[in-house]
Amino acid sequence: MFLTREEEKMLAGEEGRAAQKAMQILVALGKIYGAEKMVKVSSVQVSGVSYKNLGDAGLEFLDELAVDGRARVKTTLNPAGMSLTDWKSQGIGAAFAEKQLKVIDAYRRLGVEISCTCTPYLAGNTPGFGQHIAWGESSAVAYANSVIGARTNREGGPSALAASLTGRTPLYGLHLEENRVPTLAVDVEVPLRSPEDFSAMGYFVGRAATDGVPLFRGVRQAGVEELKTLSAALASSGGVAMYHVEGLTPESKLKPEGHEAIAFTPKELQEARALLDGDGSPDFVAVGCPHCSLSELETLARLLRGKKVSREFWVCCSREVKRRSDDAGYSRWIEASGAKFATDTCMVVAPVEELGYRVVATNSAKACHYLRNAGLRTRFMRLEECVAEATRSS
Repeated sequence: MFLTREEEKMLAGEEGRAAQKAMQILVALGKIYGAEKMVKVSSVQVSGVSYKNLGDAGLEFLDELAVDGRARVKTTLNPAGMSLTDWKSQGIGAAFAEKQLKVIDAYRRLGVEISCTCTPYLAGNTPGFGQHIAWGESSAVAYANSVIGARTNREGGPSALAASLTGRTPLYGLHLEENRVPTLAVDVEVPLRSPEDFSAMGYFVGRAATDGVPLFRGVRQAGVEELKTLSAALASSGGVAMYHVEGLTPESKLKPEGHEAIAFTPKELQEARALLDGDGSPDFVAVGCPHCSLSELETLARLLRGKKVSREFWVCCSREVKRRSDDAGYSRWIEASGAKFATDTCMVVAPVEELGYRVVATNSAKACHYLRNAGLRTRFMRLEECVAEATRSS
């Protein structure tokens, strides 16, 4: 790989041990993928924040880097394993909380913004079209590449943090235009009437596309809520880090490679829902995977106004969106119902399986996928159905 003089200095340890370790990681990654050089990044989003996933080894790694490492570009965090300010009300144990707060402290010493959200583009980390970035959370990666038109690979926790400590990432993969061309056409032949329909479609297509770049044809309209849940589902059932929606996303005029195409009809939509929806009476309801937008909180406030929840109900969102919800008056109606805001975290990265719950109702295909991997049963429902379930008499 060609390295600039500044990059050579980092690799040689002239700018500290953390920068040296970070550059070693990036050079090794670049060599594996045949990158000719590094590219500067404008922002980073680091995954690997929940102590549930990091463990003691990950915490030790962060502490070591925090001795002399500092973020060189805007860097934000993926959700943690608990609400950082209200973990007790979530039933999180003190031992887990102590380790999680140590993880957060290490990131703080590294100069990382403690935003803890999987939707950084809704909370102040919003890149521009064509900008090179290094993001780690799978749904955020797909959204940034597809909807914003920024350029990032699906970074692991160590490589994203390495990009933060150097301001660089290897130039390969989706940083190169030739790799952003559609590899599969999806003809959508069923009306998509809700974000949950987009979520189910994403889950179905992700399994077919694996790590390719699907192009959706026939989608009439889609907003932030539909596209962020589509991004999450595609990235959970497959390894999709970019997609196109004809006429809606900024690079959708790129023509598919080859002629492979599949149809998504009412039959496939029904099959996708059946894959996600299990059985059993939910004892836990959670929405916000990816984290809720302000519009979704407005809808929730309207649905919950004057009602009381009868089971545990988490509303997951970023601190920034929660602050805006407070200002708009939505939070008051949501909290009055007994629902709990789960800022900084979500049902996927929190140790929900250790809290005694067995059946989770959610409107997220991604949440269904990962909660099942953790041994929980799931019910896949529209947002309105989740609220009805949460407020149903026991």
